[in-house]
Amino acid sequence: MDTVSTTLLLLGVGALTVFVTWVRGRIFYWQLRGVPAASSVPFLGSYMPLFLRKLALPDFQKYLYTIDMESKYIGMMDFNTPSILVRDPELIKQLGVKQFEEFPDHKPVVGENTDSFFGKMMYFVTGSRWKEMNAVIRPAFTSSKIKFMSELVSETATDFVAYLLRHPEQTSSIEMKDAFTRFTADAIATAAFGLRVNCMEDKNNAFHTWGKRATDLSSSLVLSKIILFRVCPRLSRWWGMSLISEKSAKFFKDFVKENLASRKKLNIARPDVIHLLSQASKKNDGIVITVDDVIAQAFNSFFAGFDTSSTLMCYTAYELAVNPDIQDRLRDEIDRCLRDNRGIISYESLNDMKYLDAVVAEALRKYPPLPFTDRICRKSFELPPALPGIDSFTLQPNMVVYFPIYAIHHDPKYFPDPEKFDPERFNKVNKAKITPYTYIPFGVGLRVCLGDRFALMSIKLILAHLLAEFVLKPTSKTPIPLRFSKKSLTMGVEDGFWLELLPRKSCFN
Repeated sequence: MDTVSTTLLLLGVGALTVFVTWVRGRIFYWQLRGVPAASSVPFLGSYMPLFLRKLALPDFQKYLYTIDMESKYIGMMDFNTPSILVRDPELIKQLGVKQFEEFPDHKPVVGENTDSFFGKMMYFVTGSRWKEMNAVIRPAFTSSKIKFMSELVSETATDFVAYLLRHPEQTSSIEMKDAFTRFTADAIATAAFGLRVNCMEDKNNAFHTWGKRATDLSSSLVLSKIILFRVCPRLSRWWGMSLISEKSAKFFKDFVKENLASRKKLNIARPDVIHLLSQASKKNDGIVITVDDVIAQAFNSFFAGFDTSSTLMCYTAYELAVNPDIQDRLRDEIDRCLRDNRGIISYESLNDMKYLDAVVAEALRKYPPLPFTDRICRKSFELPPALPGIDSFTLQPNMVVYFPIYAIHHDPKYFPDPEKFDPERFNKVNKAKITPYTYIPFGVGLRVCLGDRFALMSIKLILAHLLAEFVLKPTSKTPIPLRFSKKSLTMGVEDGFWLELLPRKSCFN
């Protein structure tokens, strides 16, 4: 063998040795440290059952959570990065609240340098930029602003129910996901953008159509992009890849630009996200807000609410349909509210409906909008031992900690008979008994969802208006029990949410 061949062989053997050593270090990372852990494979890490669609996202999370029920946390591989899934509520409190400076950011699916559209969204921005954007946007969701928005959303809910009453041919068997995404699109359009789009009447409405495409995370293409973003971010940047299609991004960019131009021309000032961002861009207080920032945060308001809020509405309506005793009790409360307030559901009366609060809270427990949340470790931090008798573990910068919201909400240790839909868990007496940080439907700490109060208000309003006029019933197409979709990276279900909406007047004929 000549010298060149020998050299190439040695280089090849050396490269293979390095690769095998690296792979072994990834696969057996946690085992070598004595921490209970999920199995992993190169590149996909512990996510193989999820990305091969063997398990739906909520079921995958429960699988991780139950690996060792006595452990404070479980080791896993976030693609190629060692990460942990936290089971202990006290540790969730410590990492998510008390140690915010060490764990200030979410791990972005994409970064601003990778995807300038998604990467600028409030959920994904990090560091000082998040603090700046948080200071600008948070005032849009104060109690006074939510009260103002509730009047607009209530009008939208009234129109939504009126449409259904006019079209009984559609309500004998209706797919609630489609209906509720139309309502949500209308509600967000009027409250956040100051526009009436009427997606129920206009079935081909562009705002709804493009919104549905932009928030669909079930396609193989989106799944492939997410994997590539996380495994090869540099390659993604080089390709100029975006999580949503160029046409979807263009629609929303043009939509927001036209909205801004119209407001300027007509001198319109409304206390919403777009107005606050526009005003901030004019101030000289060190915060730089560009048009792209306004577009991204406006889309963030839409993206955060369009799918998650409508899905929660679907789950709540489904549970009311299959639990008629709960539905009847809730309707009695709504009827009393209407009698006491001259047929009007005001923001104040909505907040006085305690059983409605309990029903929505239980829906959030059983079906949290995001089944998990996370934090990135920015400074080295020593965790307590996962189990008695083993060493503590020190998190290194850029490691991720996951808080398994869905799994904790379904842990019988904290919520007995967790698959039962029981609003009484959240009555005044029982609510006080819930272990802190075992009920976290909107996340924890300073990075809790900014739009949580808007979402709760919207969900309660549509339920109140809907139950005032309809009885919700399952149909032959209603799957009992529901089955989570293995294709969705959110809380989607297989076969849809099919219900019958029976007008109450017909019940007395």
